[in-house]
Amino acid sequence: MNESGARGVNALTRVETDSLGDVHVPVDALWGAQTQRAVDNFPVSGQPMPPAFIAAVARIKQAAAESNASLGVLDNSRCDAITDACEALIRGEYADQFPVDRYQTGSGTSTNMNVNEVIAAIAARNGVEVHPNDHVNMSQSSNDVIPTAIHVSAVIGVRGRLIPALTHLRGVIYEREAIFSTQVKTGRTHLMDAMPITLGQELRTWREQILAVEKRLDAATDELLALPQGGTAVGTGVNALSEFSGQFVKFLKANTGYPFRSLDHKFIAQSAVDGPVALSSQLRGLGIVLTKIANDLRWMNSGPIHGLAEISLPALQPGSSIMPGKVNPVIPESVAMVGAQVMGLDSANAIAGQSGNFQLNVMLPLIGGNLLDMIGLLGNVTGMLADKAIRDFSVNTETLNASVGRNPVLVTALNPEIGYSLASDIAKEAYKTGRPVIDVAEERSGLSRERLEKLMDPLKLTRGGNA
Repeated sequence: MNESGARGVNALTRVETDSLGDVHVPVDALWGAQTQRAVDNFPVSGQPMPPAFIAAVARIKQAAAESNASLGVLDNSRCDAITDACEALIRGEYADQFPVDRYQTGSGTSTNMNVNEVIAAIAARNGVEVHPNDHVNMSQSSNDVIPTAIHVSAVIGVRGRLIPALTHLRGVIYEREAIFSTQVKTGRTHLMDAMPITLGQELRTWREQILAVEKRLDAATDELLALPQGGTAVGTGVNALSEFSGQFVKFLKANTGYPFRSLDHKFIAQSAVDGPVALSSQLRGLGIVLTKIANDLRWMNSGPIHGLAEISLPALQPGSSIMPGKVNPVIPESVAMVGAQVMGLDSANAIAGQSGNFQLNVMLPLIGGNLLDMIGLLGNVTGMLADKAIRDFSVNTETLNASVGRNPVLVTALNPEIGYSLASDIAKEAYKTGRPVIDVAEERSGLSRERLEKLMDPLKLTRGGNA
């Protein structure tokens, strides 16, 4: 046992050895030499790979051990020791044993070896000698493990967490939509007054956008269900039995409940990351949709005296350190910031997707980490938006009704009967004088008050057609 300054003054260490020589490792660490070299080599961000990614790698190691045992190339005692250790990692135990920075070797070899070494150490604690390369990494390479982990972690994240959050948001919107199905408000195009709509129609638009995103996310993750595991180093499957990939997906499906399948030409998902990049673009699309909803809410809530003041969002916290009584739309602002971050991460993923050099993409950890960050951020703010903004906002009915009645654009409904030019003159006069448009129309159109009231009924106008 030595003392070394490599990881801090007087840190107790032990000596581990790999193909490059001796390495000082903290005495209480479960990782070994290759992990320690990566810790020392990549002091970049202080951000390790997300826990969900480590859990995905552990699931791969578990299914690989079960596959190798079923094929007779790994003994049952080592298989059990590996799978037990993997179960612990999947539960989130030993989370502090994965310190490798995500800005590491482009293949993610350091993370793969980190997991291999920790699993071997856990097995040794339980009395079974397991080698991180020969047994934990049997029939595998970092070059198929890490791309597979990107697929597995993204599928579990989107289908297990994000889509349920979106379904919840749709449900909350649907409840409010039904309540406001006859609440008329002024529509707006170019942020300017337009023909009337109902608040329910506006909310339904958001709901339909979310549903469309869910379908696109489902399609994107369906592509990721096809896994390159079994391709090993370059996609050919060297050092793995031909039956390995089929056995692997069988065990992974049983362990996760997701219908993973083996990719026929495994080169595709090792030399390129087209599927993850496609998912990234759909996550960006969700960020755009949520930002649109957030900005609509901010505008509708604006005021309360000199803005639109159509709704009042829940008052969650004081809005100013200097202006007493000010309350801000903090949830939509948080959602909009997440939207911006997700769009930025998607741009990084697109750049990373170009780094497929011959048989391997060399920005795999970046893409894997970014996807999980995007999924996590979007899942969190989706729930916030539903439960802290949309569920409980109140409608300023008097403001909505008054603004609709004053809107000169209602004269559009007269076009079929009096023509665009006269209707335009009536609207201009109503704007200029501030008089109700129906009063001006009664004077200049030649139509009766009763006919005008029918033609310009705001609620009827939300249903389209001609009166």
